[in-house]
Amino acid sequence: MATITPEIREFIENNLGWISTVSKDGQLDLGPKMSLFVLDENHIAYHERTAGQAYQNLKDGSPLVIAYANLAEKKGYRFRGNVVLHVDDDIYEAQVKVAEEKGTKKPAVIPVLEVTEIQDLSSGANAGKTIAKD
Repeated sequence: MATITPEIREFIENNLGWISTVSKDGQLDLGPKMSLFVLDENHIAYHERTAGQAYQNLKDGSPLVIAYANLAEKKGYRFRGNVVLHVDDDIYEAQVKVAEEKGTKKPAVIPVLEVTEIQDLSSGANAGKTIAKD
């Protein structure tokens, strides 16, 4: 697994992330997820509350890509890896409690991305280059 450094973690915590999935017929789905968070140094997760197209795509086996960018800093990161959908387990139950404490909708599922690759999305010569890979 690729490691989410403290610097990258801080960037994630202070910027809006977007997820991308693909449907069985090849239609891309892209959207912001305000509930994204670093689960640990190798995993990023979020609360799937809408249970809409992205969730259906993940249930159908779509890969999950997560990206963060900060326009003012001209900096960003893209994360690739393997996704596991958590329902009725310790991870799910812990996040249901987080949702209750925050007063947000109970998640249908907690998708967790096991990060295997981190790419630099910063402006310049390194844009798109892999900075950490399994």
